[in-house]
Amino acid sequence: MRKLQSQGVHHITIVGADRQTSIDFWEGVLGMPFVFEQPNLDNEAESHLYFDPGDGRLITIFTSEERTPDPSRTPTDPGCVHHLAFAVSQATFAQLVERLDERGIRHSGPKDRGFMDSIYFTDPLGLLIELASYRFEPPFGFTHADVLLEAHRIRVDRGDYNIDRVHLADAIEQLILRSRGSLSDDRGPKQAYR
Repeated sequence: MRKLQSQGVHHITIVGADRQTSIDFWEGVLGMPFVFEQPNLDNEAESHLYFDPGDGRLITIFTSEERTPDPSRTPTDPGCVHHLAFAVSQATFAQLVERLDERGIRHSGPKDRGFMDSIYFTDPLGLLIELASYRFEPPFGFTHADVLLEAHRIRVDRGDYNIDRVHLADAIEQLILRSRGSLSDDRGPKQAYR
């Protein structure tokens, strides 16, 4: 038996309410360009809106003018989506509280996740949205997932509860040490100031 190998998220589709609510939230609040629209090919009574979340992949919304927004929190039962998380820069993250507050959007306030910063709020339909910003950049040729995998191993070896900045820094050092050659026989830390 062989795996069905994934190569990334292709798109995520959400059942929305009316067309304008989707455009106002996904493009007007989150800044995702509205790039494509066509009928829902499985239900001609609905429209299918496509938004670019920033990496060229897609968030799509099924809309119907017969549906109205309900801000009640979406179910969190087994099998349901708990939340969607989108990446933002540290510069944008520093502005999130102010920008959410000026729109009157209730939010969690900044959350320290050790390896990233997060803030949570719900969309007009009650779906929990997280805006997250990594506290590190992976070394050239590596991904965030590569760094997190290495940081996880370091954290577990040390018996620490969660990944934090020290694990990230040590993980980046280890990835570079293993992937980049050097003419030095000893690549250990040194005291250069005598």
